[in-house]
Amino acid sequence: MIHPKTELKFISDQIGYGVVATEFIPAGTITWALDDLDREFTPAKLKKMNPLYQQILETYCYRNGKGNFVLCWDYGRYVNHSFKSNCLSTAYDFEIAIRDIQPGEELTDDYGYLNVSEPFKGIDEGTRRKTVYPNDLLNHHQTWDKQLLKNFPKIPKVEQPLKSLLTPKLWNTITAIAEGKKEMDSILKNHFPG
Repeated sequence: MIHPKTELKFISDQIGYGVVATEFIPAGTITWALDDLDREFTPAKLKKMNPLYQQILETYCYRNGKGNFVLCWDYGRYVNHSFKSNCLSTAYDFEIAIRDIQPGEELTDDYGYLNVSEPFKGIDEGTRRKTVYPNDLLNHHQTWDKQLLKNFPKIPKVEQPLKSLLTPKLWNTITAIAEGKKEMDSILKNHFPG
């Protein structure tokens, strides 16, 4: 489920639609969490589907560490790619804001950690990386882990509208990581080597 203080909005002809903050979202806020309404498709199930559905799933899904395609039921599937993303996936089936997100600002992910099936060129944002590759997690997980570690201590300190989607056990794990009592699992745990 996507953060409730967001809306689907047309961004531009080049980008299409995206998810935009309707209110200030501070760094450390859980911006998306896997929930019971999200759908998961195995590669075998995807192959048996009509090609029209296959294309839709290739466009709007991410692949988890098991190689399954996950389709967000809400407009979380419209979060666009950015090499300078303001949200970052964790190894715990949720994403957090890695910097403050202002009202009207688009929420973005780096698709490099979403196990894309094929490489694609992103919009030039002045970064060294210009292309997203299927194995970007192998090459960039240390950088993303540092960003997560910097922001994990903020998670228990800010309002979390999506906290009810997390189990008490997961919240205890988050708190222990935030307090330095437990080591954070690397985002590399999400890698699917397919």
